[in-house]
Amino acid sequence: MKSYHFTVLVIGIGLAVGILMLVRRDHLYIRQGLFWIGVAFFSLAFAVWPYLIDTVGGWLGVAYPPTLLLLVAIIVLVMKALLGDIALTKVRRDLRRLNQRIALIEADQPARGAAIEAAPGSNGDGGKVAARVGPPGLEPGTKGL
Repeated sequence: MKSYHFTVLVIGIGLAVGILMLVRRDHLYIRQGLFWIGVAFFSLAFAVWPYLIDTVGGWLGVAYPPTLLLLVAIIVLVMKALLGDIALTKVRRDLRRLNQRIALIEADQPARGAAIEAAPGSNGDGGKVAARVGPPGLEPGTKGL
């Protein structure tokens, strides 16, 4: 095994362990974790069988097989970016709808609150408003700790 094969093997194992730790600690969703575990698996496969890319490139008729690896990596990363943008758009849309619902509820609340406050004795003090002095729990005229 050549030194760069060993390096790719160590990187693949490190990536797999790192992804598993992130998923376990709930820093990464399982769905995204599966993608990155797949990336680590292919890295390990190419480290253990370095001539696999030459074989696959020969089957597909690629003149220089390492470019196939780069092409596939670019396509996969572009697809990952597209899926990330789709997910971000969905989250933003859901957030906008949630904000609109909250605004509608808050717009309806002052009308309800004004009707309740206008009723005499609605706060349980017989219509009288007592001014509170000091922090909660202390009677007016007493000193704190």
